Parts: sequence; C-alpha cells; structure tokens
Amino acid sequence: MDAFDRLHPGVQYHLANTLRWNSLRPTQAEAVEPILSGRDTLVLAPTAGGKTEAAVFPLLSRMASEDWQGVSVLYVCPLRALLNNLQPRIDGYARWLGRAAAVWHGDVGQPHRQRILAERPDILLTTPESIEAMLVSTKVDPRVLFSGLQAVVVDEIHAFAGDDRGWHLLAVLERLSRVAGRQLQRVGLSATVGNPDELLTWLQGSFHGRDSLVVSPSVTPSAVRPDITVDFVGSLLNAAKVISSLHAGEKRLVFVDSRRQAEEIGAMLRDNGIETYISHSSLSAAERRRSEAAFADARDTVIVATSTLELGIDVGDLDRVIQIGSTRTVASFLQRLGRTGRRPGTSRNYLFLCVDDESLLLAAGMLKRWSDDWVEPVSPPAHPRHIAAQQLMALCLQEHRITAEAVTQWGDLAVFDDSAEEILDYLVTEGYFESDGPFFHIGQEAERRFGRRYFSDLTAVFTAPPEFLVLAGRVEVGTIGTDLLTDKVEGPRTLLLGGRSWKVTHVDWER
Repeated sequence: MDAFDRLHPGVQYHLANTLRWNSLRPTQAEAVEPILSGRDTLVLAPTAGGKTEAAVFPLLSRMASEDWQGVSVLYVCPLRALLNNLQPRIDGYARWLGRAAAVWHGDVGQPHRQRILAERPDILLTTPESIEAMLVSTKVDPRVLFSGLQAVVVDEIHAFAGDDRGWHLLAVLERLSRVAGRQLQRVGLSATVGNPDELLTWLQGSFHGRDSLVVSPSVTPSAVRPDITVDFVGSLLNAAKVISSLHAGEKRLVFVDSRRQAEEIGAMLRDNGIETYISHSSLSAAERRRSEAAFADARDTVIVATSTLELGIDVGDLDRVIQIGSTRTVASFLQRLGRTGRRPGTSRNYLFLCVDDESLLLAAGMLKRWSDDWVEPVSPPAHPRHIAAQQLMALCLQEHRITAEAVTQWGDLAVFDDSAEEILDYLVTEGYFESDGPFFHIGQEAERRFGRRYFSDLTAVFTAPPEFLVLAGRVEVGTIGTDLLTDKVEGPRTLLLGGRSWKVTHVDWER
C-alpha cells in the first residue's frame, strides 16, 4: 500500500484539498510505516526538508484511529522560539481531525497554563526543562496531565545529544514513561549526522532493545551543484561593505559567531543604508519576534544572526546565506546551506567572508571534509554524574520522598552508572537529603541552595553567568553581561543592542 494511502482518511483529505499536495516527500513517505507501527524512529533530512510533517502526519493518524485522548504527544524542542514558530503549523494540522496543539515553556503565562490543564491539548510543544518543572510542580498533577501520553517527538535531536542537556532530556523521559505507565514511542528529527544508528539507540534510553528504524532517504544528486564561494575580506568593516554592495534586492541571512559580532556588523550595515534586523539570544523574545516577522515579510533586506537561526525557525524564503568566518562543523554548514534553494528556479548557495587567516583555513578544511561526504558523529558526554544528582533531587520533589531503590528508576540509562549509590550517599552526607528510616526527604542544604521560587534553579539544571536586563522606559530590549557595565570607559557609557546604540542612564545594582 502507498504511504499516502496508509494515513488516516482525514489527514489524506486535507493533504489533497487544504495543502494541495499530490504526494508526500521521500522522507515523509518512508517515515509513515515505522511511525504508524509504533517503532522508535529517527528521521534525517536537511533544513526545510519536511521533518515536522514526517512525524506529525502519521502520529495524527494513530491518534485518530486508536482514539488517543488528552495529551498524547509531546513535541520537544531545544529553543522556545522554535516552539513558538511551530505551534500554529502543528495546531493547524491537528485541527483537521478536531484536535489541538498548545505550547508550554518559561514565557507562557499562568492563565494560558491553566487553560492547558483544564482543556488538555492533544499535542503539547515544550522543552525538557518545562517537562521537569511540570513533574515537580505543586500546581500540576503529572499523573493526570500525562495519563494518555503515547509518543514523544524530539526535534533537532542533534542539538541535544552533544551535551549534558541531552542526558537530562533522556532522564526526564524515563520518569515520564513511569508516570504514564507505558513505554513511549520516541521519534527523533535531525539534520544529517555521521552516526545515525548510534544516535537512535541513544534516544531510546533504557528501552534500547525496542524495534527501531533510521529514515534517511538517499538523495539523488542534483544536476545543479550549490554555488559556494570563499572570499578573504580581512575585517568586519570590509565584510559589511561586501554585503552592502552585492545581491541588491535579495533577502540575505548573515551568520556570525557571537552576539557582539551580530551587533557590530548589524550597525555597520545600517550605516550603509541597508535594512537590517538582528537575532540572537540576548535580545528579548519580543524584540526577536519583531525582527523575524519583519524579515519574513521583506525582500531587499538582511538579518544578522547567531546560531539561533540555524535550527528550523522559519524566516521565509531566503535568496542567500552569508557566513562571517566559517562554521565549526560540516553538520552546521549543511543545516545553514539548506536554508536556500527552496523556491522553484533557485539553487542552494553559500558565501564565506573570512576576516582572518584562521577562519579562511577553517572554511577550506571544513569544505574539504564536506566534499568527501563526511559529517561529524554526535557523541554524548561521558559520565554525566551531576545530572544523576540533579535527577535524584528532582524525583524526590516529584514524589515527596524516595528510598535507596530510587536509583533503579532510570533502568540502565548511562546517567546512572555504577557510581549511583555513591552519589546518593554523598547527597545524604552533604545534607541535600535527610533520612527518615528507609526514606529520604529534601534536606536543608538543598533548600538553601535551590529552594527559591519552588526549586526553579534545580529544575533549570543549567546555570549561566549573571546578566542585566536592559530597559528603554518600560520596553524590554534584551540582556547584557556584567563586563559591559564594569569596564572603565571615558565619557557616557553606551551599549550596542538590537543594532542600535543605547546610552546608560541608570544601573540598578541591587536588583
């Protein structure tokens, strides 16, 4: 049977009549059978390759045919902005079948969360940290909210797997399985990686014996090769001049290595009369959304971004991708290259503007590895024992007390190796746990270190250096590091943020 015909009739109808599709893309077609049959699946495709639909269409079909109720699918992303970008699209697909999709993360207000708890959407888009917060919250009953959970989709899984955040995600998924009372189907979505089979096994966690499949359709080489140019320009100022003078009338996405570079080159482009927008993680969510929305609707314009726009956030059809310096990996290059060539009659392209010898050599070496068809493997960090300590405390908050048997809650997940009992003993010795017969409760040291705002520092898992919130009147512009306020300057102190200069009139050090 054709993959299209295997989907639920309601999904088929809207694919043909609402989206006007006469067929599925190869990646989407190959993903239908394994996801419909409940297999753990890893879907590999470039940016804008239709990975979201490859997961959502068969899961919606299962939802309808098997009558899943309540929150039955979790859609997990590494970035809040990506969740916000995806929610309207996924909710639109869900509405075809009378279902709904909602988003829950740190920027979502309490009234919206109350609606979710009362009306329980069928698909919940969220982050690992928000799942953790829901599991330990006094305002959420996870056994009610997740009682119907059947599947978890992990988007941009390569962005999780290479660091400790991936181990945290897997540990939380193990706890979710136990809360829901069933093994959860796991679907990973990724750009090209060098070790897909190992990545899928990693995603399965302690359930790695389950039936699974990597979906990675072989792509017929295009007759039109990508247009890739490497140019040495010597400085950021020269790079800005090149960007300003080339490709007039086109929509250009410029990638840089740092927030500071984004601000500097953004200001230079505006000085040259180019309509320019900025996107990086230090800008407020509202400021980033304004930039991305304005850029999506414009034509003769530039958006300067850090890696925040490398992932699948939609900024419309691009004419050109420009890189200041070089990407660090082949995988990152492929992800960014996939942003172009999406419209009929256009081809993929990438321009490297190298500002020093090191970046020139790095670009040449990276492109050599790409031409050899090599992509980096994604390797999770070894021995994430700090995650084990955090998970034991989070489980104690969730269950209100634990026993020594708690270390078995995660099966053979590598977060808990043969040092698990030693970690538990350490937490007791240092006062993070207090023992009462066979039971352990949250101790005074854990209260002192993490107890503010109901242990939000513990559920966040990862900390960052302190930052200052920048306000223009009551409007939130973004955040900056402390060094910009402590370095000695002559005359008035100014900041570059959002591509504009701001004069500092007051610093509230106590806040």
